[in-house]
Amino acid sequence: MQDPAATGLGERALLVGGLDLSDASVGDVLLAAPSTVTRLGSVPQPLHDAAAATLGGRAYVFGGGEPSRSEILAITPDGHATAAGQLPLGASDVAAASLDGSAYIVGGFTGTQALDTILTWHGGGVASLVARLPHPLRYAAVAVAGGRLIVAGGTNGTSATREVYAFDPITRRVSLVAKLLHPVTHAAAATLNGIVYVIGGRGSTLGSQRSEILAVDPASGRVSAAGRLPRPTSDMGAAVIGGQILLAGGREATGQVSAAVLVLSAVG
Repeated sequence: MQDPAATGLGERALLVGGLDLSDASVGDVLLAAPSTVTRLGSVPQPLHDAAAATLGGRAYVFGGGEPSRSEILAITPDGHATAAGQLPLGASDVAAASLDGSAYIVGGFTGTQALDTILTWHGGGVASLVARLPHPLRYAAVAVAGGRLIVAGGTNGTSATREVYAFDPITRRVSLVAKLLHPVTHAAAATLNGIVYVIGGRGSTLGSQRSEILAVDPASGRVSAAGRLPRPTSDMGAAVIGGQILLAGGREATGQVSAAVLVLSAVG
């Protein structure tokens, strides 16, 4: 599957939605571990390009398309979806991560315009605006490190970007902390030991998928090569489980949608 929303739940990852081999949206709710994938249930409507985050041990799914949706769904332990809140606007191509008991939703696309917003959501009601990015951004790679939200790459207009921004929830400021080695969009991101790994992705054009894994140290701004995927892949779901990064699905440079589940236990 391509574009599943993914979040970690202890030793396993929850995967929701995505695109199947025929490029149709699906509504599956899957529970993935390094050696097994189990279907738990489904969301009310098929979706892709949504984002997921975990708050208080429960998984939530934000937005998605198509068309762009505003619903925030809570996923129960048995794989059922219930309404939990709303985004201010329907948005797909979003990214999300949780920090200090809040979920943050970054960028996205309403169906007519790209968004430059960082929203916060605390487990109920409507998500609210807390900051704006320097420019609209879709398909960013987002993770948390050092008490900040790290936003790497993504698409500005039609171009992949190199900038890595940090959002501080205390000051509500967005600052440039690094630049990737090359423009990357549709990448995955996850944090291990304070380092944000930007995994795969592609350039501005279709078929330009990359296999590189980049390590970003948000404290120093240092960006370095940290490994490679088995093949160039974009649009993977990523979640940290038990001190490892689980990667699921994606799209290869040939256009083929991947069914692979990979685990990165030692990056570098």
